[in-house]
Amino acid sequence: MKRNLVAYFSASGTTAKTAENLAAATGADIYEIKPKIPYTRADLDWTNKKSRSSIEMSDKSSRPELADKNARIADYDTIFLGFPVWWYVAPTIINTFLESYDFSGKKIVLFATSGGSGFGRTKDELSKSVGKDTVIVEGKILNGAYSAAELKSWGAQF
Repeated sequence: MKRNLVAYFSASGTTAKTAENLAAATGADIYEIKPKIPYTRADLDWTNKKSRSSIEMSDKSSRPELADKNARIADYDTIFLGFPVWWYVAPTIINTFLESYDFSGKKIVLFATSGGSGFGRTKDELSKSVGKDTVIVEGKILNGAYSAAELKSWGAQF
């Protein structure tokens, strides 16, 4: 039987709610990707070039430390990976997560929340953090209220 995991990073709670709804609708397990040092409101101020998020996103090699590395990735076939879109890509903590585990032979389906942009270069940027035998699929921007049936139908195609 194919096992699915919804792994997500949420800085403000928006992506968390989407991830919880997706996991409930698809019967997937859920895992929150947490930074070792939580983000504050000031850290997330994208208008401030000296804010933590601005500094991390301007440095492609930035890898914020994870609070834990307890995700049981080996137990799953498909990982739905969710995050807010920052500067047209995934936050660099997503790269940290991908580089912390072996995703060999796994399928990663991206989903995101965004204030207005699409995935941009996200798939290409994240592909650099996993091996060639990991399939990354650009899934969907899941803004707004999707019904359980819509989420179940979308998740079932993977």
